[in-house]
Amino acid sequence: MLSVGPNIIIDDGADLVSCIHERRPELAAEVWGGCEETTSGIIRLKAMAADGVLKFPMVAVNDADCKHLFDNRYGTGQSTWDSIMRNTNLIVAAKTVVVVGYGWCSRGIAMRAAALGAQVIVTEINPVKAIEARMDGYSVMKMEDAAPLGDIFVTATGCAWTITVDHMLKMKNGAILANAGHFNVEIDMAGLEKACVAKKELRENIMGYQLANGKWVDVLAEGRLVNIAAADGHPAEIMDLSFAVQAMSAMYIMENRGKLENTVVDVSGEIDDIIARRKLAAWGIEIDTLTPEQEKYLHSWQI
Repeated sequence: MLSVGPNIIIDDGADLVSCIHERRPELAAEVWGGCEETTSGIIRLKAMAADGVLKFPMVAVNDADCKHLFDNRYGTGQSTWDSIMRNTNLIVAAKTVVVVGYGWCSRGIAMRAAALGAQVIVTEINPVKAIEARMDGYSVMKMEDAAPLGDIFVTATGCAWTITVDHMLKMKNGAILANAGHFNVEIDMAGLEKACVAKKELRENIMGYQLANGKWVDVLAEGRLVNIAAADGHPAEIMDLSFAVQAMSAMYIMENRGKLENTVVDVSGEIDDIIARRKLAAWGIEIDTLTPEQEKYLHSWQI
């Protein structure tokens, strides 16, 4: 794949960028820039930029409004529960669902869980997001307190070890664990493999692990991205917005070749505006526009 000597990188999780930097650094000089569409990838790229090792600019497609407000929230929210429900064949109503994190993906997961009749608990490290989750109607607490309460746990943080073996030991027998983050590190699978005293496949895509206390925890899709590893991923109807941001960001890189710094670059508001207007036009929806008088009012400090 890399032998073609790419000029523009379209990445998911910064895997391709990392591969170029670590395995094929001679290709970096020909790369004009790239686009990254995941929260996990942006975290990695910002770390690379902070360390001064990023060799070309990367556009943070994930941070564009037309991406995270829709793909992350509605796409991840729906496809995650589609995977959990089809693989477990369990009803969500009357269950207690613990959503780890309250970023845009987690918001969608929590929203869909609540709509399906679950009681939702959110765990967070960010106090502002914790307040938002509480005001959205969810219980908020530490993971160690949520662990004994949950029937289904879903991670979507971009961070590692958000659910540890210590947490699992406090869970109900038969608790279900699923990950909707990019990498299979949010649930401590390595620790679980070492700590379990027995394991067995319960259904396709579900592995049960018995812990030293005799209880079982059931992990979906080996702790990998559950909506892709054990289902069909996002509906194409929601991905068109993300792909449009990718395409227009690639054009931006081409048009600004050699002008951008080797760091993480924000998507311009103009790109978001163009894509949103085209989406509305495709739906046959018209919206209001400001009159010249309103424009003048909004840009004046004199009332």
